Formats: sequence, C-alpha cells, structure tokens
Amino acid sequence: MVTAAGPWDSTGQRTAERDRVVAREHTGGADHGRGSGAAGSPRPAPSAGAVLAALGGTTAPGGGTKAAPADGTAVAEVLDPLLEDPALGTHRAASVVDLTTGKRLYGLGGDVPLTPASTTKIATAVAALTALGPDHRLTTRAALEADTGELVLVGGGDPTLTAREDARGLASLRTLAEKTAAALEKRDVRKVTLSYDTTLYAGAEMHPIGVNENLAPVTALMADEARTDDSTSGPAPREGDPADAAARAFAGFLKQHGITASAPGPSKATDRSDTLATVSSPPLSALVERMLTNSDNDLAEALARHTAAASGRPADFDGASAAVGETLKRLGLPVGGARFHDGSGLDRADLVTADLLTALLAEAADPARPQLRPVLTGLPVAGFTGTLAGRYTDGAAGLVRAKTGTLTGVNTLAGTATTPDGHVLAFAFLANETTDPWTAQYTLDKAATSLT
Repeated sequence: MVTAAGPWDSTGQRTAERDRVVAREHTGGADHGRGSGAAGSPRPAPSAGAVLAALGGTTAPGGGTKAAPADGTAVAEVLDPLLEDPALGTHRAASVVDLTTGKRLYGLGGDVPLTPASTTKIATAVAALTALGPDHRLTTRAALEADTGELVLVGGGDPTLTAREDARGLASLRTLAEKTAAALEKRDVRKVTLSYDTTLYAGAEMHPIGVNENLAPVTALMADEARTDDSTSGPAPREGDPADAAARAFAGFLKQHGITASAPGPSKATDRSDTLATVSSPPLSALVERMLTNSDNDLAEALARHTAAASGRPADFDGASAAVGETLKRLGLPVGGARFHDGSGLDRADLVTADLLTALLAEAADPARPQLRPVLTGLPVAGFTGTLAGRYTDGAAGLVRAKTGTLTGVNTLAGTATTPDGHVLAFAFLANETTDPWTAQYTLDKAATSLT
C-alpha cells in the first residue's frame, strides 16, 4: 500500500504532495498555509517534526547532519547550565538514556529519591500492564440474587464507566441497564430491590490529600469518575458518594425500560447470584494511554488497585503501593529508595529516582516487552495532546513526548525526545522545593527541547 501511494521523502512526506503544494505556491510551515496572519487572527498551530527519519541521518535545521551523541559530553554541555537554574529549587535530579543503544548519556543525582508528583503514573502504568496484560478489561455487572430477588450492581473498578448518552467507546451504564431490563423481563420481573457492591476494593476510599477536585473517593463503582459537570479530564467537582450516585443513575435507566427499582443501598453479591448483564471497559492498553495523556488520577488509583488484586494483595492504598513496588522489582528495575504511597503521585510522600524513571521508559521500549508499549504511546505529545497541548508551541512540538508532574514546590518531567537522526532519548528531570512553578516548568521544557 505504501508503494502504491507513491514515493516518500526522508521526512515522511509524499513527494507528490510536496510537489503539489509547491505548484500551488503555498507557504505551508508552522502556520499551515495561513501566512503571517493579521492582528487578532488565530495563533498558528505548531508543526510536528519529521515523522520518518532517513536511515543514514537527516539534515538538521540550519544545515549539517547531526548524529546521536556517542557519549554524554554533548548532552552535559547542553543540560548542565539549564539544570543549574535557581528556578529548579534546592533539590534536582536528571537522567538521560539513549533508547536506541541503551547507553546512559547523562546523570545528575540520578539515584537520589525525590518527590515525583504525577510522573509516578509511569511506574503505575508499567506495573499494571505487567500484572494484568494489555488486553485486560474492567467489567461492571448486574447480578440477581436467587434467594432474595435482590438486584446487585457490582462495581468492577472501572472509573471510566459512563452514564452519558454518548459512551464514546467506554462501558455504558445505560447499556448495562438496557441489557439488565431485558433479562428481568424474560423472568417476568418488573420490580426489584436494588443494591450496589463495592467490595472489590478494600480500605479507606479517601486519598490522604482529602476532598479534592483532582480525585474522587476511590471506590470500585463510579460513573464518569464521579464528575458532577460535563468534563472528561482535569479537576472537577465530584460526588461525595460515587457508588450511590452511580446506582441511582442505574435505577433511572432501568425505569426507562419498564423496571422499577428501590432506592439503592450497599450490599455484597453472593456466589449464588446470577449475572444478568455485563459491560466492559476498553482494554488496559487504552486505559493506560488515557491515564498518561490526561494525567488521570482516578484511573491511576484504579489501576494500582487492580495491580494489587492481581498480585494477591489487598486492593487498598497500602496493598496497591506494595504491589507496584514489588512488580517493578521483579522486572529488575532500580527501585532502591523508591517509595509508593498511591498510584497517582498526589501523595507528597512518594519517592522516585530519575534513574528509575528512565529505566521504566527503557523497559517500555524493549522489543522483548511489547505489552508495555502503551507507556510510550500514551505520553502526551508536546504541543498537541494532553497535559503538553499548550506547551512547546515555539520549540520541540511533536518531538518530545513526556509525562508532567506538578505539586506545590515540585516540578517534574519524564519522557522521550527524538533527535534529528531518529534516535530516541529517554529523559527524567525532577525538581523539588521550587519557588516559581512557571519558571521551573519553562526550564524543564527547555531542557527537554535541547535534547532534540
């Protein structure tokens, strides 16, 4: 098919398309044909770098051919001055690894544990994919108790379960209600006592940070991450009791199909119950990508708990934290000094080293571990997606993919950068006790850009 489509040049552009643009005298480039633009016109969209690299290296902007650094000298010359910026606070660490060769090119306090903020999610992603596999799905079901006739909505730990009319490929609470109603009608049942089961998870639902718009109470049953607005990512007001809210929504959908349900309450489905209907999430590979792209805290905590359950640990904060650490250790990763207290990185007691973050990325790039590839494909793309959509518009748009991390006094960034000849570098930058978060963020972005 590629051959039939016509010749391609070394930048990944079809030569026929390039020639056509030239013939039409379109300027193209960063403004995508809009020219310089008048005052008040939309800001030009950034252009991604070359999609395909020539086998022997490509000509870099400004002329000349750049090769991937043979040693860390060139990297150190660029990074050292940037990482000495006072904006990065009193504690900083960095690590750079060439994923093409596996060689470490740069290290600054790489083995010193620091607060990672949301870059913790990279560890959560690797652990979940390792423990569960990329095809694993989270299933929510409706079960009917044979003895009592009680209908139990059983939470499967899927925070992406949606009550919205347009499910957009997610598990739908409306579909579950429709299938459940059809099954009940076959049994000539039109009225039920409704309850809900959240016992898949154990322990406290409230994260140590307390009530916070960045995270709903962690429970095995919720719809749309318990958001009370129309948002799908980022901070939002949350339901105080996500499971009860989801069960009430389920009851409303049942009523639309002729089934009357009582006000729901907590319960536990027995082994004797009969499953009437199920709905399942997208595969874990897609959930991991969503978690990383949007820095989804609810998904991160859910995946950490599922990792615990798959590892034979209690699905609570302690069990999830222990399971993540143990899984990474079994992979042979440098977990010395690392401390996990949650899956999202919202807990300031979390500790991770820069060396561990680059090792995680290298593991995900290993051809022998294709199941971990969503860790790389889920990283936000600079200038285009997720938490990097508004960054790098004047720099390395399309060439950097990275997970961001931000807490008060903490700025972190870990991901990959593509060099002009197609080498992919894994990097991790951690800065603690920062006093100016915007300047610190800018400095870390500049450091990542310098690698390209």
